Amino acid sequence: MTPHSWSRPEDVVETLRRKWTRGLLLTAAAAGHPFEPIEVQIKGPAAADALHHYEQALAWAQAWDPRLHPHLQIQSKLIGGHHGLPSQTVPARACVETRPALWALLGVTAEVDRFHTLYEHTAVQEPGLARWMADHPMKVLLHAAVWHQLVHTVCWIRDEGTEQVYLREIDVPGVDTKFVESHKAILSELLDHTLPESRINAGAPKSDLATRYGFRAKPTYIRLRYLSASPLPFSELTVRAGELAHWPPGVRTVIVLENETTYLSLPPVPGAIAVLGSGYAAALLRHLPWLDDVGLFYWGDIDTHGFAILDQVRGRFPHTRSLLMDRATLLAHESHWGKEKSQARGGLTHLTPEEAKLDQDLKAGVYRPHLRLEQERISISAVREALTHHCG
Repeated sequence: MTPHSWSRPEDVVETLRRKWTRGLLLTAAAAGHPFEPIEVQIKGPAAADALHHYEQALAWAQAWDPRLHPHLQIQSKLIGGHHGLPSQTVPARACVETRPALWALLGVTAEVDRFHTLYEHTAVQEPGLARWMADHPMKVLLHAAVWHQLVHTVCWIRDEGTEQVYLREIDVPGVDTKFVESHKAILSELLDHTLPESRINAGAPKSDLATRYGFRAKPTYIRLRYLSASPLPFSELTVRAGELAHWPPGVRTVIVLENETTYLSLPPVPGAIAVLGSGYAAALLRHLPWLDDVGLFYWGDIDTHGFAILDQVRGRFPHTRSLLMDRATLLAHESHWGKEKSQARGGLTHLTPEEAKLDQDLKAGVYRPHLRLEQERISISAVREALTHHCG
């Protein structure tokens, strides 16, 4: 065995530090387990190695002098004494016999004291969280500076309920929405441990605290514009989806489109309103069951994402008709063709045969790779003609 492979005192400390880092040592202490002395084998020179590398062996042995390691018990063994080799005593095992000695050796006494203080305080307020702390001591120490706020927040959510409040309404000293956002990972772990299963939406990501734990969700807003005389003193409205659950008076036709410029420039259409989808048409329209009873048109870009949204809308409202999303419109505007950055994947099951064929041709690059025709690039005369033909 060469001198490079002989154990050094720092090797023993590193071995013990790995146990500390994994939380094993502090978990055992928090659980009240009796301390079992820890022994670490010391790899050292054989008698022949000590003879051939005398100076290095002497320095190695001196590095293990017990007076240099007050927190370790150094046990020795005898080597040599045969084949003409002199016998000598060398370090064989390093032993830590008490927890205080272990904490001092690792330089973590202050952290251990802080953990126990937090643990005892939490055990009084919420015993269930104390059990979690014993299993995850290193996470507790990582959040020690804000641990009391975290515990108070979890208890507030547990006791107050969430159905009628937003995250903003958590009423705990030192806690605001910035705090919640900054600590949502640890909060989700603590809430998963504390709350009953009935109050956890396990299908929601842990990063979405509002959805996962039943807080009031941010309202969905729908922006609409009357394309004929409005029965209200406004031609355009942005309203909460839940407040638009009833059929607006006088509306016979609804045109859903994605581009704001096109939405604002639509010409008059009797008995019609335009709804701005902004890429989320399928999610917005599910809030409006009265769309089953009106003429519904969807107008998106002629690209794979446009057809994917059309497919989703028609999956909920089968009577949806597409507007200006056909091959003739595409070919009539070749000078305005653009490029789609990335194409939508997956099979679409709610397109007409003509729409499905055009979607397939776009994906195959029949006319041009990643071809798209944006709504706002279609001539206004083509728009007027389509509206007159379909909605007039």
